[in-house]
Amino acid sequence: MQVKHHSCMPVWSPILPGKDEMTLIENLAGVRASTPLSDALAQRTEIMGLSQASHDAVLLPRDPGGLSHAERAALAARMAGWNADPALVAHYRELLAQAGETPALAAVASGELVASPAVEARFAAIIRHADLLTRRTRDARKEDITALIAAGVTEPDIVRLAELAAFVNYQARVIAGLRLLGAAA
Repeated sequence: MQVKHHSCMPVWSPILPGKDEMTLIENLAGVRASTPLSDALAQRTEIMGLSQASHDAVLLPRDPGGLSHAERAALAARMAGWNADPALVAHYRELLAQAGETPALAAVASGELVASPAVEARFAAIIRHADLLTRRTRDARKEDITALIAAGVTEPDIVRLAELAAFVNYQARVIAGLRLLGAAA
């Protein structure tokens, strides 16, 4: 289920947001300018900028390896859904649409484990592992990596999947925390 890289697809760029630009995390958390929370975050611009750069590197790398941009977006939308963040889901669904959404990837993004001919065994194993890393992280074992390798997932792609899961789950938690701080302010 590989999707060709489209020339119009954005790719990772090391450019950090400018001083007055809001990052994706700040936008989805509902951070508004000239509030105590925005003032506090202004003092942490490097962290927000690095988080934005991580988003771009993990979701839109120049060389996606064995996890296409569309697969990454579908998995990210799925993980955002497990984190109960509709705004983050919408962001990743938009990335999926830009990357070339298919019915199978749309089902993956919506949280369905697609056990059909449209999803190869390799990608089904990737979906199961993404769910494990999002929903039951403490249950992850060495045997789970062995199962990915047995399904044909290469070691570099296992690392890419772990990076994706770590980032999306970090992002969802930061957004949730900022929303709580914004609501309390």
